[in-house]
Amino acid sequence: MSAAWPALAQQQPAQAPPQQFQQSAEWAKLPKMVLERQFAGPLQDTVIQRLRDPVDGTICYLYLPISAPHSPTTANGFVQYGSNTIGSINCVPGPVVAPAPPRRKQ
Repeated sequence: MSAAWPALAQQQPAQAPPQQFQQSAEWAKLPKMVLERQFAGPLQDTVIQRLRDPVDGTICYLYLPISAPHSPTTANGFVQYGSNTIGSINCVPGPVVAPAPPRRKQ
């Protein structure tokens, strides 16, 4: 071994402890937002998705690349995305909907 090996080992970042994730089956049970529209993003191979919360009407715009590299599937069934590859999100309250007038009895 050369004398450079100990110096190289000291420069390597420490391994982060494994992260705790919920099980895939639990993720599958979570409610889903409704994809209303999809637009071409400002950069090539990116998209902007308009999502709506079906419960309270919140509108979210998600900007993301069409493809994002990720790790192989882990034993828990998850993949890990690298930093800054997923995108950004911005949400606003949905439009206020007036209540329907009461129906008249016939």
